[in-house]
Amino acid sequence: MSPHLRGHFEQELLQAREAEARREPDAAWTHLERAHILSQAHVLPHLRVHGAMSAFAWREHDWRELLGQLPRLLLAGPGSLLGRAPRGNTGGADVGIFTPMPIPEDLQRILRQG
Repeated sequence: MSPHLRGHFEQELLQAREAEARREPDAAWTHLERAHILSQAHVLPHLRVHGAMSAFAWREHDWRELLGQLPRLLLAGPGSLLGRAPRGNTGGADVGIFTPMPIPEDLQRILRQG
């Protein structure tokens, strides 16, 4: 992960933590989804986001999401390593594991810059 991309990735994770601290779970989740999109091509960051999503689901007592994160934790590493992670997928249990999704324009610019 380039320093440029890592900076944006870390910023999304920070904003997720800050939103959660402000008791804004929807905003926190949105930042986790954005971090997920930025991390998909990179094994360890991708796994880190799914770990953060799992921990968030635990703290929110969202058992459906927590259970949905388990297979994602198993598949994220190999998917990134093999280049099979579906681009744009937001990473939550509410979307298919292998479903590609549109990437927001601002994240497309970040990904293009590497």
